[in-house]
Amino acid sequence: MALPKFYNPNDVGSSFMPDVNSAVDAGRNLNLESSTGDTYRIALVLVDMQVDFVHPDGALYVPGAVEDSKRVVEWIYHHVGDLTKIYASLDSHYPIQIFSPTWWQDRDGKHPFPYTVITEEDVQWGRWKAIYEPAWSKDYVTELENQHKKQLMIWPYHTLIGTPGHDITPSLYEAISYHTAARQSQPTFITKGEIAKTEHYSMLEPEVKVPDDPKGVLNFQFLDELKTFDLIYIAGEAKSHCVLETINSIMRYFKEDKDLIGKLRLMEDAMSSVDHPEIDFDNLADEALDSHVSNGLKLITTQDDLG
Repeated sequence: MALPKFYNPNDVGSSFMPDVNSAVDAGRNLNLESSTGDTYRIALVLVDMQVDFVHPDGALYVPGAVEDSKRVVEWIYHHVGDLTKIYASLDSHYPIQIFSPTWWQDRDGKHPFPYTVITEEDVQWGRWKAIYEPAWSKDYVTELENQHKKQLMIWPYHTLIGTPGHDITPSLYEAISYHTAARQSQPTFITKGEIAKTEHYSMLEPEVKVPDDPKGVLNFQFLDELKTFDLIYIAGEAKSHCVLETINSIMRYFKEDKDLIGKLRLMEDAMSSVDHPEIDFDNLADEALDSHVSNGLKLITTQDDLG
């Protein structure tokens, strides 16, 4: 399928009001069959392709994300007639969360800078103290390290609900609207990350479960929906964090379902890793993904044929 006339590749990664009217009109004018009649069902799962991650002036810009987004947008346009359904997650935060500077202070009452790592030992020895939920926070860093083999990272304020950084990058929103109209297929947007006392990288579950919150446990409904598709394409930001953890969740849940795992297609050229001054997140992500590849996950590019 050709790229629509309203689409300008130079706009990808820039801020503007999405031209939903043009996208919907152009999609309808394709006169494609409704996706409800698809006998071979293809899903696209987009992880956190939001302004704060994609745009160079975003609060937590991921280098390479503009090019990733352009490839995803054009993939949607080229495959609109084959694509059944689009899912997109939205990282959704408040100013006071466990990974935010406001949550912690040192012995002098100073807050940590972004990209500070807070360890179990730091908390035990009082180098960092939680201002909010102190008992939970102490147990949290312990569980994170012992059960999940991770340490707590302090991040810049990002994807705050109600700010422009929370939005899906506009060019991608147009592409989603185009597909919606062309295939009469409503997209599903999945918000994650609103629970203040836990991180929530995966679009399917938080790092540490909060059983008394509906979003604090594994999203079984979405996982069960994935079973209805013949192919599942995955892309987004950041490869090293939210994409990787989404893959981890899917692979863990479907570890005995080799047929489902065989349907997964992770787009290598449509995801990039967080750039940290000291930690090589990209290499760590590659090591983790290699283990999943050995268990059946397929890595592809946006230029590969469907299948």
